[in-house]
This record gives sequence, C-alpha cells and structure tokens, in this order.
Amino acid sequence: MPEKNKLSLSFNPVKPKFIGRRTFKNLNLGDLAEFIDWTPFFKTWDLAGHFPKILEDKVVGDTATQLFADAQAMLNKIINDRKLKAHAVVGFCKASSVNDDIEILNENNEPLFTFHTLRQQTKKPVINNEAKPNLSLSDFIAPKESGIDDYIGMFAVTAGDGGDFYLKQFEDNKDDYGSIMFKALMDRLAEACAEYMHQRVRKDLWGYAQQENLSNEDLVQEKYMGIRPAPGYPACPEHSIKEEIFSFLQTDEIGMSLTESYAMIPASSVSGFYFAHPDSTYFSVDKIDLDQVEDFAKRAQVSLDQARRLLATHIK
Repeated sequence: MPEKNKLSLSFNPVKPKFIGRRTFKNLNLGDLAEFIDWTPFFKTWDLAGHFPKILEDKVVGDTATQLFADAQAMLNKIINDRKLKAHAVVGFCKASSVNDDIEILNENNEPLFTFHTLRQQTKKPVINNEAKPNLSLSDFIAPKESGIDDYIGMFAVTAGDGGDFYLKQFEDNKDDYGSIMFKALMDRLAEACAEYMHQRVRKDLWGYAQQENLSNEDLVQEKYMGIRPAPGYPACPEHSIKEEIFSFLQTDEIGMSLTESYAMIPASSVSGFYFAHPDSTYFSVDKIDLDQVEDFAKRAQVSLDQARRLLATHIK
C-alpha cells in the first residue's frame, strides 16, 4: 500500500456551532427547487447534454424543452400540494485520523465509531521530481498524534416522504410517464436538499465559509470549500459505513432506514460525511489490491471474505 505517498496538510480547524445532531423537518420545497441540478434529470431520459444548453440542442432540444416544461408543471404542483415532504438531519463530531482510519468521538472525547477509509493505489505521475499523493479521506482530518482538535460532519436527507401518495395515483391511472417523471423529480429534490443543507452547514451550522457567495452554477461545479462524500461514491465506495451514520444521526426520526444491502429507504435520499478542510477534494479510490483488502479487514475486524464482499466492485 502506498502509505508513504499520502497527502501532507497543515490544519487549523473551525469548530462547529454545536457537537451532536439536529433535525430539520418539512423543508420548503420551493427553496430546495432553487438548488436543483437539472443536467442529471435529462440523463434519466437518455438525453445527453448539459442544462440549459440542452434545450437548444439541434438533435434533442425540442424533446428536452418539452420534458423540462412537463417537469416544471409537475414540480409546481408538488410544491403547491404540500403532500411531498423533505427532511434532513445533520450532526458534527470530534475526529482525528490514525493512518487510513478516522476516529469519530462525541463531545466528551468518547469514541463513537471508526470510519475505515480506502486509499488510492494507482501509480501517480511524477511532477517536478515529486509524485502526486495517493489520496484517502483520512488525509483531510488532523492526525491524532498532532493533538489538534478536528471535526467531521454527517448528514442524511430525504425528499421521499409522501411520495407513495403520488406513485399510487400514477399506478392506478397506468401513467408510466408521470411515474417516471415524478421519481426523477424526487431524486432531483433529494440531491437539491443535500446541496441546500451543505450550504447551510458551510455558512452557518459549521460556519467555516461564512462569507461564501456562490451561484447555483458554482454549486453544480463544486466550487465550494469542503466536500460531502457519500458512501458508494468514488471517494468512499464502501457502503456499510451507512449503518454508523444512520445510527448516530437517528435517521428513523425523519423516516429514513437501510435495507440489508445498505440501500436507503426512501429511495430518494442522500447521506454522507462533511469535511471542512480547505484542501479537501473529491477523488476516486479506483481499483485496490488484495493487500488493502486484507488491511481493511484487519482494521474493520471483519473476515477477509466479508471484506471482499464489501469491496468487490473495487478489487483488481
């Protein structure tokens, strides 16, 4: 494992305004709609292109324009009906890194759980006689040996509460188009809720970027400080950590739960971590060797077979 090629950072953490968790129920869907990234919406319909340019595309522009109009009409109805509800819960904890692990603690410095991160193992290019670092999310948290008080955040959001009311109507009316459109909008609202809450975290709840003034386009391009990696995504591809996130956040309070395979219920939900370090960045772990699988099994105190199952999609 390329531990000697890890990222080296300096740390000057900002303390969140609270340690613990807070829930935010019945968020205003009209507010969330302002944070929608519409480009993935069109991919649902197999239309390639970035919004809003896709509306003027010579090949798919007319179809995209009609879809967008239908989506706006349904979105306005959803907002006005007030039957679909969006909720969120966020939490902040003390944290320190030990090699590739992140130890997460409560306000009394008592251990809550350990996040066993994965590190890139691909050979990095050498620039100015120095190889680019092999990244791990643990690099963005102050090492335990430094004695620096650092912090990590967690979140879970959903825009699926009340969705069954609409889906049953579409099913009863055999309206497949409406059903697909509604599910696509719920997914967009869930992602918008994650974007909205992350902005509140940066500017207020954690407050490490209080002067931030970004447009929606800036948010889509991830120009904000800090990151919010989600389990199953490139920087943390292992899903089982969701159990610890959901337990700490007590997500049952907002109607969120996990299946045995770590799928989220409702489906239109997002969960993950908040990292505040100004140099934290999104990256992809990519493929890993068996030595890292064995190391993960040892750190997580699971069998090698279980580690193989958890990491199956990323093992070379």
